[in-house]
Formats: sequence, C-alpha cells, structure tokens
Amino acid sequence: MPEIQDDIFKAYDVRGIYGESLDGEIAYLFGRGLAQYLGCKNAAVGHDMRVSSDDISAQIIRGLTDEGCDVTDIGLVSTDGLYFAVGQFGHDCGVMITASHNPPEYNGFKVCKADAVPLSGDEGLRDVRDIMKKGFGEPKGGGKVVKRNIAEDYSRHVLSFIDVSKIKPFKIAIDAGNGMAGKTLPPVFEKLPCDVIPMYYELDGSFPNHLASPIEPENIADLRKKVTDISADLGAAFDGDADRMFLVDENGTPLGGDIVTAMVSKSLLKKEPGATILYNLICSKTVPETIKRNGGTSIRTRVGHALIKPLMKEKNAVFGGEHSGHFYFRNNWFADSGLIALLVCLELLSEEGKKLSELVSEIDPYVRSGEINSKVDDISERLNAIKTKYSDAEIDTLDGVTVDYGDWWFNLRPSNTEPLLRLNLEAKNKELLDEMLPRVLKTVRGG
Repeated sequence: MPEIQDDIFKAYDVRGIYGESLDGEIAYLFGRGLAQYLGCKNAAVGHDMRVSSDDISAQIIRGLTDEGCDVTDIGLVSTDGLYFAVGQFGHDCGVMITASHNPPEYNGFKVCKADAVPLSGDEGLRDVRDIMKKGFGEPKGGGKVVKRNIAEDYSRHVLSFIDVSKIKPFKIAIDAGNGMAGKTLPPVFEKLPCDVIPMYYELDGSFPNHLASPIEPENIADLRKKVTDISADLGAAFDGDADRMFLVDENGTPLGGDIVTAMVSKSLLKKEPGATILYNLICSKTVPETIKRNGGTSIRTRVGHALIKPLMKEKNAVFGGEHSGHFYFRNNWFADSGLIALLVCLELLSEEGKKLSELVSEIDPYVRSGEINSKVDDISERLNAIKTKYSDAEIDTLDGVTVDYGDWWFNLRPSNTEPLLRLNLEAKNKELLDEMLPRVLKTVRGG
C-alpha cells in the first residue's frame, strides 16, 4: 500500500503534488475510504482540466464503485457545477478533482456529502484518511458508472438568480485563466445580450499564460490592460476550478471580494428585504454598512466555508461572502458560486444604470492594504505583542486578533498551513493607511 501522507489532508480539501504525495493509488484508496465513511450509494464525480485530473478521476471512481457505490461521472466541470449536481440530482456525495488555483504540478479533491454539505479536515476528511490507513479487504464491487452532461441544467440554475430581461448589453472581458470557466461560462452567456471578450478560455492545465489565481495582482494584469484597451464596461477573472470570481472596473481597477460581497448584498436585499447576510471578519466595513443601509441583518464570521455554510443554514441567511472571492447562496444549497455572483452584479449594474466605478464609490469610502504576509518565529508571541501594543483599541479574537480604532482597523490571523501571520488593514483615507501600516507591520515582525 502506498504511503498516505497526513499533510495532504488540508483544512478544507485534499491537496498535494501529483506523483509525489498524491497519485492514482491514493485516489483509489480515497474513493474506497469515502464510500465506507459516508456509506454512500450514489456519488457525483467531476474534474478540472489539470493534466493529472483524468487519472485521479478514474481512480476515485474505481474506488467508489469497488465499494458498491454507483457513480455519475459529470466530466469536465467547475467546482460549483459539482455542488449543483449533488444538490439538484440528490446524490449522497460528490467529489471534485481539482487543486483550484495552485500551480500545475498540484492536484486534489474537494468533497461534499448530500445537499452539497462540505467535508473538511475536522469534519470527515481525516476520518477518511484513518480508514485508508487501516487498509481494505477484497473489493465487493457492483457499483455502476453513468455519464451526465450538466451544462444546460446548470446554466438554467445560475440564470434563475436574475431577471435575464433586465441585463444590459455590457461589454465584458473575462479571463478564465485556462481554467474551467472557459467551459462553463459560454452556455450561460449565450443566453445574455452581453458582448463577452474571452481571455484564455482554452482548457490547459499547464497554465501557459498565468496561474489561475486572480487574488494575486500579477495574474490579473492582462485582464486590467484588456479592459482599458477595448473600453470594456468591466472585467471578471475566475480561478482554476471557477468557483471564485474577482471584478475589475471600467478603469482597470480591481475590486476585492468584499466589495463584490457588498454589491451582491445590495442586489439581493432588493428582492428579499430584511434578509440575513454573513461576511467574514477580514471584509471591509463597507460590507456591514451596505447591508445595514439596505435594510438587512449582517453577521460577522470567521474565515472559511466549513464555518460559514453551517452558520448560513442555522440563520437561514440568503447570502454569505468572503474577501477571497467565495460567495455562498442559500438557493444554491448554501454552496459558493462566483458565476452567480457575477450575474447578480450584472443585474445590479443594469438596474442602477451606472458605471461599476460609480456604483462602488457610492458604497465604499475606505482604502485597504490588501493581505500582507509576514513570516514569524513565534505566532502566539506576536499576537500577544499586538494585543499589548494596541490595548486601548476595541479588540476581539474571533479569528486571530482584530484591532479597531474606528477610523482605522486591522485583522492579524495565522495561516492554517505555514508559519505566517496575515495582515489586513483598512482606514478611512490613504494618509491614515500610509501612517498606520508601517507601524503595525513593525510590531508584527518584531521590530
């Protein structure tokens, strides 16, 4: 039996370098372990365009069917398409073979059970690992495989979130990053009047143009230039498995996931006045202020979908958003979809009749540092130093340390996987940001 390395079982998925910590044999064992852990009778399996995804998909399917689980193979699909298939067609579980935004040598799987409820490291994935380590007897077999194309069903679903007749003929540059958005977006936008200028729609797991990680500034440089070169109304960029989405306004200025969260909140509150909306604690104050101004109830949460989705269910929240470009919708089985978020933003822009930059300027008075990572020797000691240094501020420890002085605030939280502290600072103007950021960083880094 191959060595099963603990470090591929992450907080929210399984991920490793193909041919080293993750390969077809590991995938096969994972399929068997998952079937045993969940006792699932039918599963949906989809995969992205990575070079190794066909092999991993085939082996996971073999593992599931060897445990007697029937499999619907939905083939090349986005992660939110996999979640849709599990929820819509009543599967016991789903597996998406992807390493999301990671470099091409990586692969892995995101896993959910019935109703697209995610498995995480603490809730299921490590249990599957333990089953794998115990080993298996002879496979009982009997599981059947059928193929299904969900493209049209999925298109109808995401378009159901908007009034298609309202959408104006926007000119939109969309960077798929050679990822799954290149396959999943065309069937949707052919039903809209928009003029889409496709960028890097060719499925290519070697990512020949740039990594499909649009949260990194260098990976949206081409999109920003394209938007201004062709005088587009806006631009959008998706990550490799197309579940995350980021916007660029008509001036080529990128918007954070939190600002998209505020816009989606504004739109949804028109349709469901007084609704509850969740946002993670790194998001700009623009988010709760926009929700309140539009009559909604906001709930601040820790970072991560495994925490946000259950809380959304508990509160019956219509929507949840994260700074990282994950957007969760109640009517999407509480699962995330960057494509739905994009469509809702297009509907809002159509209704408001304003440029994207104008719409943002009306709701967002703040400036932000973006996420800044610092490698430190002792995370606990640095967090305590921050709490001591800024003891006169309003402080909470919901996720790391948040320090709030009213006209400026920051959150400092440890990485899940590395000896890093992640800083996000926001202020009411650039002068205050430029003054406070170096001071905070000096304390964070032990200066």
